[in-house]
Amino acid sequence: MAKEYSRTQRVAQEMQKEIAIILQREIKDPRVGMATVSGVEVSRDLAYAKVFVTFLNDNTPEQVKTGVRALQDAAGFIRSLLGKAMRLRVVPELTFAYDNSLVEGMRMSNLVSQVVQNDRLRRGASPADETDSEDKED
Repeated sequence: MAKEYSRTQRVAQEMQKEIAIILQREIKDPRVGMATVSGVEVSRDLAYAKVFVTFLNDNTPEQVKTGVRALQDAAGFIRSLLGKAMRLRVVPELTFAYDNSLVEGMRMSNLVSQVVQNDRLRRGASPADETDSEDKED
């Protein structure tokens, strides 16, 4: 029977959990703010890891750039704490990248909501009328 998950996937998942804990408890840099780890990609030889982060206070692209730069500056410290938390022969070299999938998902959701609302207004039906018509069809 083949393994469901490769070793790199298991290491990446554990690294994501440990880095999230490290960012929450150990990193005190105000430039980082509220950072969450959305994913980790680890190379096959476990020498390099790309850590994808999102920020809850990502108002401007400048704030995002300074947050990623601050994380990159603290990569050695995070790597040393990661080495203490995980039992690996070689702790991967960390690179941080901003993950904009959450922001893009919210933008797409808002666009769909606007289109649905515009369609309702164009047809002249209020949201209450539409739920009434759905009840009558059943």
